[in-house]
Amino acid sequence: MVELIGRAGMLRRKFYYSPGALSLASHIALIEAGLPFEAVRVDEHTKAMEGGGDYRQVHWLGYVPALLLDDGTLLTESAAILQHVAELAPWRDLAPPAGTVERALLQAWLNFLSSEVHKSGFAFLFSPAMPEAGKRIFRDRLALRLTHLDRHLASHEHLLASGYSVADASCFVVTSWANWVDVDLMPYPSLRAYRERIGARPAVQAALAAEGMVPWPNKAP
Repeated sequence: MVELIGRAGMLRRKFYYSPGALSLASHIALIEAGLPFEAVRVDEHTKAMEGGGDYRQVHWLGYVPALLLDDGTLLTESAAILQHVAELAPWRDLAPPAGTVERALLQAWLNFLSSEVHKSGFAFLFSPAMPEAGKRIFRDRLALRLTHLDRHLASHEHLLASGYSVADASCFVVTSWANWVDVDLMPYPSLRAYRERIGARPAVQAALAAEGMVPWPNKAP
């Protein structure tokens, strides 16, 4: 746990996460950026926070990530947090400059990962209420999207031509869920090689260790 203390001695930045959830991408980005913060673990099921309290009193919808900023603003949604963290440490080159085509491509990848891979793919496979027949439909949809990633990564080291970005942290986390819902990544050799490269980054290893997710990949906590 790392704390940022203000003039009055009060904690100024808090990051709320659940181990292995999409919040892991923001956790990686915060470490990559070298930003001081306090990490607060949230039980994904009960919403109980480490140290006490109900997370729904922080973010009433109850899902992570959330980042409490220095001025008291609560920033939610992974894509927004990732880009904001990148902009707080521009010297780390975690996102292309705002207003550039590369920045638009970053946003396109973040949206694709969130809407097409996460919400329209893996999310339904996690649902115990979804019948197996329904899950087959979403497995097929997910396979198309994983194929898209694999084809892109066959000729790219990272999602962006400019190099590593917060989108890679997001892609690493989202595709890691394959192990939790028995999605086979063997048909996607370029994606698997990419995941090994990203997973070897010191910040990724540090975030995984901080969340108790080592060894990785493993089953959902």
